[in-house]
Amino acid sequence: MRKIIVCTFLTLDGVMQAPGGPDEDKQSGFEHGGWQKPVDDDEVGAAIGGWYEDFDAMLLGRKTYEIFASYWPTADPGNPFTDRMNSMRKYVASRTLTSLDWQNSELLQGDAADAVRKLKESDGGPISVVGSGDLAQTLMRHGLVDEYRLTIHPVIIGTGKRLFADGAIPTALEPVSVTTTKGGTVVGVYRTNGEPSYDSY
Repeated sequence: MRKIIVCTFLTLDGVMQAPGGPDEDKQSGFEHGGWQKPVDDDEVGAAIGGWYEDFDAMLLGRKTYEIFASYWPTADPGNPFTDRMNSMRKYVASRTLTSLDWQNSELLQGDAADAVRKLKESDGGPISVVGSGDLAQTLMRHGLVDEYRLTIHPVIIGTGKRLFADGAIPTALEPVSVTTTKGGTVVGVYRTNGEPSYDSY
């Protein structure tokens, strides 16, 4: 069975909204777009590059798809990610899009959770969920996430969309690898492991 792996850049207080630029996502009046680059470092880039070597496909929500599709097809061919992003299979969950122009993109049909269950049962390798906060919430609620790959950066934003928002399903996590870069970013890989256990001191 294929694994669904959520890959997300987070602030220390858990915000995932608009890491890439000021105009990336201003929903709900968000004013902190572009928070990632000032606290990024080469080790983070190397870790993310390693993650992408594992992936067979990406699973994207509408907003992240549109951001990526407006950038990667004409991105610098010297960027090592450009060819990978363009050539990789993209599955898109959207209630409003009817066609997709970015190469190797496929619109999921019907209910997103049902469509992702079928994807998990198909042949192929791991599928990454990049950004796509609303879609990630849906997948988490339906128990469809197998692993989280997170970069937790040393900055506090205070407002914005969070990956683990109110109402997140309690989930036990098994650390696969956790390191800290020279710039203070925590790079963590965590596998879902059923429900949390509880005890007291």
